Amino acid sequence: MTSKAIKAHQAAAAAIPQFTSKDYFSFFLAGALCCTITHGAMTPLDVVKTRVQIDPAYKKLNMFNGTRYVIATEGPRALLTGFGPTAVGYLIQGGAKFAGYEYWKKKAVESVGGPEAAVKYRTVIYLGSASIAEFFADILLTPLEATRIRLVSDRTYATGLVTGFTRLAREGGMRELYAGFVPILCKQIPYAIGQFTVNELCHEIAFRSMSEETRRTLSSTSKFTIQLGSGIVAGFAAAILSHASICRPADTLLSQINKGHGPKGSMPHRLAVLAREAGFRGLFAGLGPRMVMTAGLVSGQFLLYGAIKEGKHQRISIFYSLTFHNSFGCTPWYGDTQRN
Repeated sequence: MTSKAIKAHQAAAAAIPQFTSKDYFSFFLAGALCCTITHGAMTPLDVVKTRVQIDPAYKKLNMFNGTRYVIATEGPRALLTGFGPTAVGYLIQGGAKFAGYEYWKKKAVESVGGPEAAVKYRTVIYLGSASIAEFFADILLTPLEATRIRLVSDRTYATGLVTGFTRLAREGGMRELYAGFVPILCKQIPYAIGQFTVNELCHEIAFRSMSEETRRTLSSTSKFTIQLGSGIVAGFAAAILSHASICRPADTLLSQINKGHGPKGSMPHRLAVLAREAGFRGLFAGLGPRMVMTAGLVSGQFLLYGAIKEGKHQRISIFYSLTFHNSFGCTPWYGDTQRN
């Protein structure tokens, strides 16, 4: 390697943030809190959505009528069924997903030679980082999501998270705990791709329209507005993917397969049989509640993620897009690792 090449490599490495274990803990904590808060708040909607997907009595009901029916037949408390598995599941899944996205994006940037070289491949980096992070996060989420669906679909199954999880593990073992792993990947990976990639691109558009001085002196209100707008757009993008891709049917199949009934055999066979039984219309049941949930979840998560990290005096963020580099006449935002 020539002296010039060595210097270029060193300059590229210097532009990449050198995250410490403390930084990744901050990413994990912020992601965990933002996901458990938003998903926990959406528990009533998730209860209605799951009932629409698996309970014949709810087949023709929409979100509003389904909510009224739950309250009328079981009482208001029923809308919080599965809150424990939801809160704990998305606590660990959210932490792993957000910290994992930061980690894999950094590794991808390093592998191509630094932020400037990575600009050319930024969309691929966003897509790949989101997919890999979500894959590993779903390994942690799947058993708890299986427990939640059992609690929602069978009111007599268990009294809560601990009793439900231990019963499922005892009676079904790893096979039943991870019976929904393939559907949850089909559901969550497209969701994460829309969530992270669109959010990054929205920030890119917003920041590219500003001068360098404006970006450096943005007020808290301006930052909030950009984060909120980008989060809402990313939320709708994730919702559209949920509508137009395999993750919407996968969500219905996940509920069905974790209900504890249906065909036996290999995972592909079970999914194929359940898909035939549900039919095309049945696979897209509960779409309305899902659209509402997705937009609220994504925008809420990004706002909370940014706020929590700001509160910890941590300015390293997924919001700093790879595209801000010298060829645009901008300072590399990816390398902004200043602390307040």
